[in-house]
Amino acid sequence: MITSQPPSPWQIRDAVFNWGERTYVMGILNTTPDSFSDGGDFKTLPTAIAQARKMILAGVDLLDIGGQSTRPGAATVSLAEELDRTIPVIQALRQEFNIPISIDTTRSEVVQAAIQAGADVINDISGGTFEPSILAIAAQTQAPIILMHLRGTPQTMQQLTDYQDLIGEMQDFFRQQVDLAHQKGVLASQIMLDPGIGFAKTPEQNLTLLRELSAFKCFGFPLLVGPSRKSFIGHILNQPDPKQRLWGTGAACVAAIAGGADLIRVHDVGEMVQICRVADAIWRSPSPSGRL
Repeated sequence: MITSQPPSPWQIRDAVFNWGERTYVMGILNTTPDSFSDGGDFKTLPTAIAQARKMILAGVDLLDIGGQSTRPGAATVSLAEELDRTIPVIQALRQEFNIPISIDTTRSEVVQAAIQAGADVINDISGGTFEPSILAIAAQTQAPIILMHLRGTPQTMQQLTDYQDLIGEMQDFFRQQVDLAHQKGVLASQIMLDPGIGFAKTPEQNLTLLRELSAFKCFGFPLLVGPSRKSFIGHILNQPDPKQRLWGTGAACVAAIAGGADLIRVHDVGEMVQICRVADAIWRSPSPSGRL
């Protein structure tokens, strides 16, 4: 059961994220040709905008736009290509919607361009390890930043799953990166943590993270969990097609909410919004005694 004091709210445009009040939904908008489950589906500007509209109508709280695949073994694209894939989408969305937008990148130059184009949040899968200058940009712009746990790179991460103490080593990583963020001038109220399900983790380690997610509430930051369509779900279900893992994703999201997740990152927004509402009614609603 969720018992910790909620972190400070985020005010983004017209939206207020009151952490602890309910579970918020981040919709994935990959503008890549090679993402693991929807590569190529939204790589043109018209298809990306159409998908964004669909997610907004389904009740998404935050759109996460990424132009670099982070699936295991994914090749790194050039800076110019990543900019071409993301900035026009952000600019087009800003002409039509006031929805909060995050930029999914590890590059400081992409962050700067995205914020200038209208993005609001920085989502860095490296947790500030690839380009620590991202932390300075977060401080300068006061943009909220999501720090994810990762070992290695998408090319090497699945060879780096040997932990002596999975949870303890991840906590050490977060302490180190949060300290660095503070040194760069990032406020505690800007920070969110992401345990990085599927990143340098085995299927069993991903399950352990979901079981022990509450161990990361000790930092006092909101938590993002992104289990959507991932391979550990396919491993359990013997389902090689990521697009057929919707209900497995739903089960993982419920577990995350029970463990204290504040934001879930998903592909299938409409279904997950409904799942969140029911899970919140179970896990976040006050008991007859008035306690959570």
